[in-house]
Amino acid sequence: MSSFENLRIVDNFYQTSLFFPMPTVIISTLCEDGTTNLGPYSLVQPYYVAGKDYYAMLLCCRNSSNTAQNILRTGKCALNFIDDKPKTFKEAVKLSWPGDKPSEKMPKCNFKLEKSLVEELDPSDKRPMVMTDAIEVIECTWMKELDGADKDVPGELNGYEGPYHDFNGITSKFGAHFILRVDKILMKKKYSDAIINGVRAKDFPALPVDYGYRDSKNFWFHRKTRMRAELLQMRQASLESVRYAADRADDKVKFTDEALMTVLGVPRVFLPLVLKGCVDWAKENNVNLITEEHMKIINDKRSKEKNKK
Repeated sequence: MSSFENLRIVDNFYQTSLFFPMPTVIISTLCEDGTTNLGPYSLVQPYYVAGKDYYAMLLCCRNSSNTAQNILRTGKCALNFIDDKPKTFKEAVKLSWPGDKPSEKMPKCNFKLEKSLVEELDPSDKRPMVMTDAIEVIECTWMKELDGADKDVPGELNGYEGPYHDFNGITSKFGAHFILRVDKILMKKKYSDAIINGVRAKDFPALPVDYGYRDSKNFWFHRKTRMRAELLQMRQASLESVRYAADRADDKVKFTDEALMTVLGVPRVFLPLVLKGCVDWAKENNVNLITEEHMKIINDKRSKEKNKK
């Protein structure tokens, strides 16, 4: 006999039929009058993380929301990650009531805004403002060409009629999904320094985790506690097996044994990708024989950031 209860699956199952931890972000978008609207969201996650020529996030939301309508019209947004202070979360909840117009809620909003870095670098690329007090921000562009969503337009606030797309644009009468290309990742210096120089438990930002409107009355969230590190179980391949893969990675670029020793701990499933990255770096830098010193440069993914300091 099962030790579990069978819970009925209903609309918004992630809130009503599960205890599902989610991030809390404030999405900024551009209104028709050029002002910035802010809306809190949790159904946001990485989408394209490797193997393509760009990276992307996925947003799921009501297609009649201010956020969705603005993305349909401009294709631009920014994902602002807030801290977990109760007063910050209270301010986020104030922005969450469905149906509130930007002109009604934004004058009461206490979050500070500043110009987009993308727009600052290219004034012709009009963007929503980003939150000054955010810990990190992802500036994005909607990839409307995917799934034929480029024909989707704003204006329907009482539900869209089909046919619907499978994974991008208007995906149901009241729903939308947006594949958002990552244009820039902005981060406050304290946390970018931690990523570049090595993260310790105390370096992790205090980001809230929420569980949604579970009881239709409260918005439940959890504050960060101290991070705990668990050591990876390292498994090393033999030099011979890694050499076999390396010799087939490219017909011109080769590796010394000392170079390959640095990747013995890479899981076999990721080894071809790692070797390909090394080969690509070698070709960009006119290197035909990758040494251990080259691998140190390659493995330091943040070397360019360090050199800027």
